[in-house]
Amino acid sequence: MSESLKGQLLIAGYRLRDANFFKTAVLLVEHSDTSAMGLVINRPSSITVANALAGHFEFPEGNELVYVGGPVEPAALFILHDSIKHGSEEEHVAPGLYVASCAESFEGVIEAAVNDDPLRCRVYSGCAGWGPGQLEEELGRGDWMLLDDPEDFVFHDDPYCVWEELVNAVYARHRLLPHPSVSPEWN
Repeated sequence: MSESLKGQLLIAGYRLRDANFFKTAVLLVEHSDTSAMGLVINRPSSITVANALAGHFEFPEGNELVYVGGPVEPAALFILHDSIKHGSEEEHVAPGLYVASCAESFEGVIEAAVNDDPLRCRVYSGCAGWGPGQLEEELGRGDWMLLDDPEDFVFHDDPYCVWEELVNAVYARHRLLPHPSVSPEWN
């Protein structure tokens, strides 16, 4: 591996049919020679954050949903946020993005969110993971496309359109790739 892909978005290619990753976008929060880990950013669950954190944190009832971060460790909770005040260097993922999973950091971000601190955050259940060389092999097969500007997409208001917007962004940046059209007669 020549360089880390940490902080980049993996966008599922059209041929990737694995049910866990079909039409997903994954923010890589760790990437090294030995493993990779990410969070699926466009799969909201039906569980509210208040319900998921009940008994641990006082979070006001609302319509904020927990996102399905991936098929690995579904009981583990991660919080992705944009507050440098509540993020450490170890939690830094990309410019302006931090991920926390330890109780102390998680609690600090939740308390800040409850107290109307101007931060954006999302809670994820589980993560996506790859063993040594596995992600590189999938990239080599064309299962994934990469985009290095995640900030506009990780807190998108409509997670259901994120995958399509990302695919369009990748094609716009790489004009040599054929751009899929909505209607075949437009080709």
